[in-house]
Amino acid sequence: MKKIKYLILILLCCGAIIFVFESYKTYFMKNTSFSSESVYLKIPSNTTKSQLLDSLSNYLIDLRSFEKAANKKEYLLNIKAGRFLIKKDYSNNEIINSLRSNNIPVQVTFNNIETLNKLAGTISKKIEADSASIVMAFSETKFLNELNLNEDSVFSLFIPNTYEFFWNTDAIGFRERVVKEFDNFWNDNRVEKVKKINLNPIEVMVLASIVQKETPKVDERPTIAGVYLNRLRKNMKLQADPTVVYSIKQKQGFDKVIRRVLYKDLRIKSKYNTYYVKGLPPGPIVTPDISSIESVINYSSNSFLFFVADVSNPGYHLFSRTLSEHNKKKRQYTKWLRERNIRR
Repeated sequence: MKKIKYLILILLCCGAIIFVFESYKTYFMKNTSFSSESVYLKIPSNTTKSQLLDSLSNYLIDLRSFEKAANKKEYLLNIKAGRFLIKKDYSNNEIINSLRSNNIPVQVTFNNIETLNKLAGTISKKIEADSASIVMAFSETKFLNELNLNEDSVFSLFIPNTYEFFWNTDAIGFRERVVKEFDNFWNDNRVEKVKKINLNPIEVMVLASIVQKETPKVDERPTIAGVYLNRLRKNMKLQADPTVVYSIKQKQGFDKVIRRVLYKDLRIKSKYNTYYVKGLPPGPIVTPDISSIESVINYSSNSFLFFVADVSNPGYHLFSRTLSEHNKKKRQYTKWLRERNIRR
């Protein structure tokens, strides 16, 4: 009788040991197969169990033990989309906890982009939304009407900076964040300043885009902004060469490099060509950076109406109050172009 009791006790102990070992193996034993310190796993929205397991198969030693643990912890009933960190030597328990609650944001930066399509392509490389859905979100008629925008002016909404987004952000979520950042940037102080120069935030973004394309020199941008505001006040055409370049690229492709604007280009019939149309173009010709936007808001008050590149000081310009004065200064630039045989 005692032998039977001992045998039963031994069997129970063995069973307990096996149970403890299997539990440890299922939940707490290392189950990662990669050699790097960590990997990021991107889980798209609406991912199925089989799709998740297929993605994890590249990183785990024992996929079946993970599936067992995930079922026990009921994770597979609520798979979350996002970008998740899995560290080397993680156990199934640690992996599941990370996939359940540790969605890691991505850094999204954009600046100096010429079209909505290009911007959408840049953003789609960083978040789950594809470029087509992003373009569609910003082209939606109801959305444009609510903000009193159109397909050109909507490009003014983008305040270039570095932002954090969850990887699984969709196009509407991205759009809502863009609008929020625009509203945050255009606080009461900035809005009051631009009212005094008879512009609104959208128009400032358009003018800032021209200023940015005119000069890479941040310290000169307020002066250039002042010149353009002088022209607007006098009801002159802006006659901004960057808008001509933009008009050429619209027809010939935005990857084309334009080193020189020719007289024939000034006659291009485009709503963006400020030699052809009076006033501001209908939308930005690039996403202007903060310094360009601030250069318009806090422009340098001056009496200049003209400027031309200063070949003796690359990146900067020579400013003039009269056309005759401007034409004299312009000669050094045209001579410089001829000497280098720059035709286009």
